[in-house]
Amino acid sequence: MPDTAVLDPDIGYVEEEVDPMLDLFDEIERLKTEKNAILLAHYYQEAAIQDLADFVGDSLGLAREAAQTDAEIIVFAGVHFMAESAKIMNPEKKVILPDLNAGCSLADTCPADEFEAWLEQYPDHKVVTYVNSTAAVKALSDVTCTSSSAAHIINQFPEDQPLIFAPDKNLGKYLIKETGRDMVLWDGVCIVHETFSEKRIVRLQVRNPDAEVLAHPECRDAVLRHADFVGSTSQIRRYARENGPASFIVATEEGILHQMRKDEPGNDLIPAPPESGCNCSQCPHMRLNTIEKLYLCLKHEQPEITMEEELRLRALQPIERMLEMSEGVK
Repeated sequence: MPDTAVLDPDIGYVEEEVDPMLDLFDEIERLKTEKNAILLAHYYQEAAIQDLADFVGDSLGLAREAAQTDAEIIVFAGVHFMAESAKIMNPEKKVILPDLNAGCSLADTCPADEFEAWLEQYPDHKVVTYVNSTAAVKALSDVTCTSSSAAHIINQFPEDQPLIFAPDKNLGKYLIKETGRDMVLWDGVCIVHETFSEKRIVRLQVRNPDAEVLAHPECRDAVLRHADFVGSTSQIRRYARENGPASFIVATEEGILHQMRKDEPGNDLIPAPPESGCNCSQCPHMRLNTIEKLYLCLKHEQPEITMEEELRLRALQPIERMLEMSEGVK
């Protein structure tokens, strides 16, 4: 049974002093076993959390893992929409998130009420929505997708079917080029991928002429045109593993570098820099999750993701379509 800690909704995570003498790695492993819990972590989490996870992956991999787990508790070390998706697919399981404030710039800038009103302009369009969106926005969609499955899913619609893609306009522009579909785009961006600097990447290329540029399709077109390979985080990881040892400039959130270094220690991995400030490219939302919050989340089984059943069922349909339509996508 969970401990009787009270979650302050104004804080968004369990606030409790943690004994500095505790070995949090051992305690988290113990709690996972004791509570029959699985820890799913996104590539953009800090390295320590990735090392503790039962599964580390991108949005598609995490969605598939959440759909098939036998665990009673799903601990999602990621952002809110990911934990929400896990709950949508597992209504009978308890889904917990270390910090409820771990949001997403794409999800936050696409409010369901505004999105619904905007959709009224396009009654004949089918709606393809990136998983970086709230349950309420997913419920307004025909199918969801991830960056790795988006083109594959879009290509399954008849050519004469008009489409809307939301909420990432950079990913949408990339998909228009990839698929040849003239889609209507919602005006949203990822605050990490939007800030990569074309000029600073070109300078890195000059200083590292043998390095290939690997970029996530959420980047601006000005950055993507310098890329030798464009793909999701899992696809970037696989490309570097299969083509190393070599030198790579990596234009996505730097959390992925942890797994890439483990895959091929001989690779020289250079994080792409943003327009200004430090050379790091960390998602501030992802980094709200810490080892201490993860431990307290498991200990008290809070914060818990909940939602109304009617919303869950409407949001479930486009997610199930995504899983069906992305069969075979890696």
